Amino acid sequence: MNTLKIAGKFLDQPMLVARFNSAVPWLLTSAGGAYVIKETVQAPENKRRKTLLRTGITMASTIASALAAPKITGILFKHSDNAAKSLKELQKQASGIINRFQHQNMTDDKTKKILDKAKENILKFKEVKFLFKQFDKNYEGQKLLKELIPDPENIDSKEIFSEIGRLSVFGLIPVLGGIAGGIAGDSLTLRKWKNRIPDKIKEGSYQYLANIFLCNIGAGAALGIMEKCNVRSKAARACAMVTGILMTGVIGGSAIANLIGNKIINPMFEHGPRNKSKQKHLFDERKPEALDIGLHTDDIATVAVMSGLKWIEPALPLMYSISGYRAGIGYRNGK
Repeated sequence: MNTLKIAGKFLDQPMLVARFNSAVPWLLTSAGGAYVIKETVQAPENKRRKTLLRTGITMASTIASALAAPKITGILFKHSDNAAKSLKELQKQASGIINRFQHQNMTDDKTKKILDKAKENILKFKEVKFLFKQFDKNYEGQKLLKELIPDPENIDSKEIFSEIGRLSVFGLIPVLGGIAGGIAGDSLTLRKWKNRIPDKIKEGSYQYLANIFLCNIGAGAALGIMEKCNVRSKAARACAMVTGILMTGVIGGSAIANLIGNKIINPMFEHGPRNKSKQKHLFDERKPEALDIGLHTDDIATVAVMSGLKWIEPALPLMYSISGYRAGIGYRNGK
């Protein structure tokens, strides 16, 4: 087994995924709190109280909705979250698997030591590599490792659209939470807070369509084609999904999101982008920028989730909360 596959197995250890999952709320809250403090300190002294209140409410609502998203989508789509299992549950499960193997098979001292460690602790990369090399031609050993660190599963055509729907709702929740928090924060600190609502909705639609939903559609469509063509290679399926993301999200998502903002959202609120008559080009509304491209990291996460990798899903709240916060402040390229 090559180094890349070993790395995937190392990251997919159930105990490691569970520990990462339990650390996400702390990481997200800490990062959000640090950002709110930074924004408050950088604001003029006479505006710091309002900045703290407005930014804090927007950030808190975004983070709360991002952390609630896994549970909500789990209920709606009946999706079991293995990362949510307690460490004690996983330790009990691992101990049972390893004890059965050791009862029926002899191993050398080094292998026994590593297996004993795996009952209650996360293995190091070199220890995972050693086990896979040690059991390379051992059927019972291979079976043990698959039970300890299950292989990623290729989802079939029946599951593709359900997974697209789940991930799309997952991404929508932080965006809606950000908008709600942004409106609440503005209403408490600004007189003309209603004038800022259209920008929040437009930015929310931009973030959701360009950076989340259309990319999921592109990845799902590509995966569907691979399924129809009976392509089982995980590498080929992942490459196809990345291509689908590039076609629908990175290239077309910004244009579609801006078109919706121009033709639908602006007329609804009768509030154009400062001066509707001057808007000659589609991207006068919102230009794609470096961070927008960076946000497509969550689409690579989508590819990983659809490919069956376990370790990436706990990171989705971290990634989607950026889109949620930007929607909450109605970001329009700094204008």
